[in-house]
Amino acid sequence: MKLMLDSNVLGMVCHPRKHSDVRLWLRGVLGFQLHTVVVPELADYELRRKLLHIRSPASLSALDKLAAETTYLPLDTPTMRLAAELWASVRSQGLPTEGDEALGGDAILAAQALRFGAVVVTDNAKHLARMVETKDWRDL
Repeated sequence: MKLMLDSNVLGMVCHPRKHSDVRLWLRGVLGFQLHTVVVPELADYELRRKLLHIRSPASLSALDKLAAETTYLPLDTPTMRLAAELWASVRSQGLPTEGDEALGGDAILAAQALRFGAVVVTDNAKHLARMVETKDWRDL
């Protein structure tokens, strides 16, 4: 199974002091090599901008290391076009995931997961589950 990390799980994994349970879970997943762990470019961006803003070199280093030891999935045009379709679809159903002026990060992440055939690992599936299969890290 391909496990794509949402930015909230990625942030917990990269925190230098908190969330040792999430880091332990990920180390187990990586160690047993039963699943492909994917760091999507969108989640990297969402976390990286925050870590740069708060000046957290330890977390940035952990993010860089994780991106190097997992499958890093860059964005591309077909993914962005699928994201636009997903965003429009949920909005047309009256189920928006964010405000009208927001970029549509959930739709972009969902599109990356769909195109790559991955399940999104998150601890907040409310919006993403409308577009793509999600799992809580505790359930894997």
